[in-house]
Amino acid sequence: MHVPDGFINAPVSVAAGAVAVGAVAVSLRGARRELDERTAPLAGLVAAFIFAVQMLNFPVAAGTSGHLLGGALAAILVGPYTAVLCVSVVLLMQGLLFADGGLTALGVNITVMACVTTVVAYAIFRGLAKVLPRGRRSVTAAAFTAALVSVPAAAAAFTLLYAVGGTTDVPLGKVATAMIGVHVLIGIGEAAITALTVGAVIAVRPDLVHGARGLTAPLKLRVGGELVDAPATPAPAPAAAGSHRKLWAAGLVTSLILAGFVSFYASTNPDGLEKVAHDKGFDKGEKEHDAADSPLADYGVKDISNTRLSGGLAGVIGVGVTVVAGTAVFWAVRRRRDGDGTESGPASTATDDVTAATATAATSTTSATSVTKPAENA
Repeated sequence: MHVPDGFINAPVSVAAGAVAVGAVAVSLRGARRELDERTAPLAGLVAAFIFAVQMLNFPVAAGTSGHLLGGALAAILVGPYTAVLCVSVVLLMQGLLFADGGLTALGVNITVMACVTTVVAYAIFRGLAKVLPRGRRSVTAAAFTAALVSVPAAAAAFTLLYAVGGTTDVPLGKVATAMIGVHVLIGIGEAAITALTVGAVIAVRPDLVHGARGLTAPLKLRVGGELVDAPATPAPAPAAAGSHRKLWAAGLVTSLILAGFVSFYASTNPDGLEKVAHDKGFDKGEKEHDAADSPLADYGVKDISNTRLSGGLAGVIGVGVTVVAGTAVFWAVRRRRDGDGTESGPASTATDDVTAATATAATSTTSATSVTKPAENA
């Protein structure tokens, strides 16, 4: 759903840019409470993973394809504020290096693809998390639903912007119907990718998943006939650090494989916005991208004639650039939080609570005679 230059007029593009700048500024401050020494590298990896998966267009219907937007996935893994930054980093890299999404439309894309998807998805996810039974399956189900709804919500947001600032006179009712209809189908793919990814990370390191905080119930001890909270027993630091590094390495390798090899088999059909724009005639306002002469334009390396090699190499470069840029941003935010001092408490406390709860839950199998088991995690 990358909006190109020329679809939206200058005044609305400027207004959307102002909204995007404000959202990024708020997110930079909010991300300080979400990031710590473990989740900052994960956030950079999430940005790289979103970049890689967005290269994997999947067919939906009638010669149309779709791809991950990523707002729901990022919000659940690293938190809503950090998610806005993750998707914004991806959109910036795509616009500057790969001529994907207009530069004058960058504010529109950040507003629609980063802000709307994240806000809608996280609101739905938190609402479902409060009413569903606590457990991994519930987190995965909530992630699926949140991601599914976030995609047509983004399509509706684009349609609203086009209604105000569209550069071509087309029937808006038909545009809205077509945009939301096809993006409901794309949302099913988004939901499946999001649920599978969140479930996989929870199975390995639930303490690193922002949306899974509080998943495990505190351990209870029976003392004098009453249940009391057991003292927290932190997990061994070296093992946790090793697990963290393994997760990061596995995620990076997966992203490189997806972008460098699996992308060979991505659908070549136009995505939802391209298809609707062509069918309804508002693609006539599209302007040539300012970075059309980039060496990596259109996800290929200039002067390499082999299409697969060119596309795969461009994907690998994109993942590398995105993970470096994202990690640098999130480490800077995390260092700023540590420097402030006043904002380091909530995030670190919440993370420590989850780690302690996870570690104490693991000890319950050896204390069955005196301990009440924690909430079911399966």
